[in-house]
Amino acid sequence: MKESIVTRIQAVAREGERLPCVTAHQIAASLGVSPIEVGTVANELGVRIWACQMGLFGYGKKPTPEYRLVRPAESVPDDLATDLRGALVNGRLPCAAAWAIADRYGLSYLEVANAIEALGLKVRPCQLGCF
Repeated sequence: MKESIVTRIQAVAREGERLPCVTAHQIAASLGVSPIEVGTVANELGVRIWACQMGLFGYGKKPTPEYRLVRPAESVPDDLATDLRGALVNGRLPCAAAWAIADRYGLSYLEVANAIEALGLKVRPCQLGCF
């Protein structure tokens, strides 16, 4: 299976290039493997993951305003805040849990990231192993 992951990653990125988060997840889904397997192989190939779907990294150049997409939400509904806090593992919110909550509420991943920021929570681990 690793060879299939390597082939798919190399079809879109070469060593030292970048692989968008969304593409890494598409590769995982199409091959029936976990995102962390794709992230691990990308790392072994020297391919960096970027353009996080939650807006947590990989946009623009530091310190331009585009670098940071996540902005604290002006308000966070109580039920959303309760669900986000309830999904914490060792004080951190797993990326997969944040995605599941976004899907349950019909929100974009960035909207949930903005709520997470407003609540002062931290996302970890990344489904692709980036953080």
